[in-house]
Amino acid sequence: MDTSDLYRDVTDFAHSTPGWVQSLAEIWTKSGLLVFGLLFLLVWWRARTRGDTAMALAVLAPLATAVAYVVSEVVKSTVHEDRPCRAVPGALAPLITCPAPGDWSFPSNHSVIAGAAAVALALAVRRLGLLTVPLALLMAFSRVFVGVHYPHDVAMGLLLGASVGALVAIALTGPIRRIIGSMRTSGVRPAALFTGPGPAPEG
Repeated sequence: MDTSDLYRDVTDFAHSTPGWVQSLAEIWTKSGLLVFGLLFLLVWWRARTRGDTAMALAVLAPLATAVAYVVSEVVKSTVHEDRPCRAVPGALAPLITCPAPGDWSFPSNHSVIAGAAAVALALAVRRLGLLTVPLALLMAFSRVFVGVHYPHDVAMGLLLGASVGALVAIALTGPIRRIIGSMRTSGVRPAALFTGPGPAPEG
């Protein structure tokens, strides 16, 4: 798959944007994944007063994302695709430093992480998908915009991350839910602090 022409179009567009747009893109592409980390914490805290399934999905969101990242690294070490900022002739310089040789391009780890986190968080709190999916798409686009990935790197990264994130979360919800239930009734204080009390009894 050759998306070099589209890569050049996007990077040409990036260089035509105002400096403040380029600066925001650089900040987002470097630090935007921290937003997903914050959302992991918020979803976990919310789940402490909800049912065992809600807590299981909250716990699984970062775990599924970590599994997706490991899968991405395995694919990277197999494919060995060079970065477009070195390989595409006639392309403008990237907005950020081109990663060192050996830091392979396919798939985009940032896109994999964003895709997995977006889906896993949406499974935990459905309406969060209205926020996490656009954030994941923005993260993926930013990796091409700043010049360090091909469009196919980020597209496949999103697909890989979303698929692995969903599969891990769905497959492990049952076992993790049972563990959460046991922790909540164990009487062990650290376990109770982590899982929370669950929903308040009715009546």
